[in-house]
Amino acid sequence: MVVLLLAYGCGDGGMPESKPMPVKKVPVAPIQPWEPTKAQGRLATVKVFVGTVEVAAEQALKDREIQTGMMFRKAMTDAEAMIFVHDAPAPRSYWMKNVTVPLSIGYIDATGRLLEIHDMQPGDTNGVQSVSANIQYALEVPQGWFQRKGVKPGAMVMTEKGTLPQTYPPNLR
Repeated sequence: MVVLLLAYGCGDGGMPESKPMPVKKVPVAPIQPWEPTKAQGRLATVKVFVGTVEVAAEQALKDREIQTGMMFRKAMTDAEAMIFVHDAPAPRSYWMKNVTVPLSIGYIDATGRLLEIHDMQPGDTNGVQSVSANIQYALEVPQGWFQRKGVKPGAMVMTEKGTLPQTYPPNLR
């Protein structure tokens, strides 16, 4: 009996052969990174004081607002700016892809002190890297604005609501 069971176990056992189920191949479009294709609408503004100089700044607070920035905009006057608010201090790099307006950027630390000023050229896809590793805010203005207004690194940046940390507390975003 044991021999019969062993012989049966070694054979096909009468079980039907299982065949793999055919796999239906469905074409999948590759995931593309999100990239702006048009100018974003005007963002909410706040009065910003760079030292004693006042400017109305659009507030880029959300990731997509920050990523789009000034892309596809046609003009910016000396009365306008855009402030970018990041969650935490870090090295920053901004580029000018799809931006046709020459800009200057001010890199600002977590306390609201303007640390660096850089000019940026329209269409330049090379990032303008901050020298400092503790940049939490950036302010874009028409190119040469800082010089025309007599603003230099070291100036404090505030809003009509108070310091930048008061205006943009960590739980805002």
